Amino acid sequence: MLSNQLVFNYHLQKFYDEKVIERKNLIAGTVDEIACIVRDVLKEVEIQEPRFISQLDDSRGKYDGITVLSPYEYEVVLYLNQMGVFNFVDDSSVPGCALLKLSDGRKRSMSLWVEFITASGYLSARKIRARFHALVAQACEKCQYKDLVKLIPNDSSGTTEVRLKVRDKYVVQVVPAFKCNNIWPKSASGWPAVKQWPSEMQINEVKQEGFFLLSKETPGAKEKQQQQQLMQQQQSSSEGDSWVISFADAEDKLLVGGTRRKCLSILKTLRDRHLDLPGQVINYYIMKSLVLYECEKHPYDWEWEESNLGDRLNGITLQLIACLQSRRFPAYFLPQVDLFRGKDHRYLDLASKITWKLQRELLFNPRCLDQL
Repeated sequence: MLSNQLVFNYHLQKFYDEKVIERKNLIAGTVDEIACIVRDVLKEVEIQEPRFISQLDDSRGKYDGITVLSPYEYEVVLYLNQMGVFNFVDDSSVPGCALLKLSDGRKRSMSLWVEFITASGYLSARKIRARFHALVAQACEKCQYKDLVKLIPNDSSGTTEVRLKVRDKYVVQVVPAFKCNNIWPKSASGWPAVKQWPSEMQINEVKQEGFFLLSKETPGAKEKQQQQQLMQQQQSSSEGDSWVISFADAEDKLLVGGTRRKCLSILKTLRDRHLDLPGQVINYYIMKSLVLYECEKHPYDWEWEESNLGDRLNGITLQLIACLQSRRFPAYFLPQVDLFRGKDHRYLDLASKITWKLQRELLFNPRCLDQL
């Protein structure tokens, strides 16, 4: 008679072959379609404003700059040029963000982005975003796919984020960004948190790869705009000029070896089938962060062999429940940033209950994946 663990491992592989691969193929097809339409919009933007250069190309079978947030939500990063005349200012005044300030002795006229520099010498993420929003609005009316893509109107909070509706089905946020190589933010100096993982070679590779600075709403900005209308001018001058720090590529570089990527793909599939809940409190980025935390708890490659994959999944879902119940989820590289900030507590509590129900199935029913 086979042990429960062997039975579970068999059905887990079956789940991967039938359900996970199917999801990955569907997502890949959607990304191809979205990339084609968004690329056309960005080419129109570039015609109007050559400083916004479209670089959405298929490299080694993967689009550089496209992040899948959920089956119906995507993020496209538009890399900007010439950050060299600016200093990177990471003073932690806005958690998870940084500022770009003109280097000492540099004149505004030496910058490609002269009209977006504030009186204090900071390159304003908000001003660039506002200009980009206006350009995309015009591009959507001129591009060949104008019947398939629409710019989503902004709400009363005054945000200028560029969000597109593609085929009335998919939401795509397009984000101007700078790539920062060979530097590492002071706010992430606490990484790595453990000595056993990752290896010194991986640490060096990740820090050389660096990070991105995204022109998007700072964490909790909409919440503050709604609650502190009297302080809106002060908020816009400080947080509005800040750039959100992203470690997307660095995180991907760490998810190598053993079944780490396979584990993440399984979690994404379980999320789509059972945890796509009101409030969108559990997205793909939450799942990726959970896998990274699990790598710290289980740093050795033998712990990520196929035979141990069920244990890793159980550990991750238990950690997710703990975060939902505490209503706090620290970002992996920047634990001072709470990924659950601003989320409705009712939705967090609902997600906790449903995740716990899923966890019980995984723990006590070795054949549960046939029905999940």
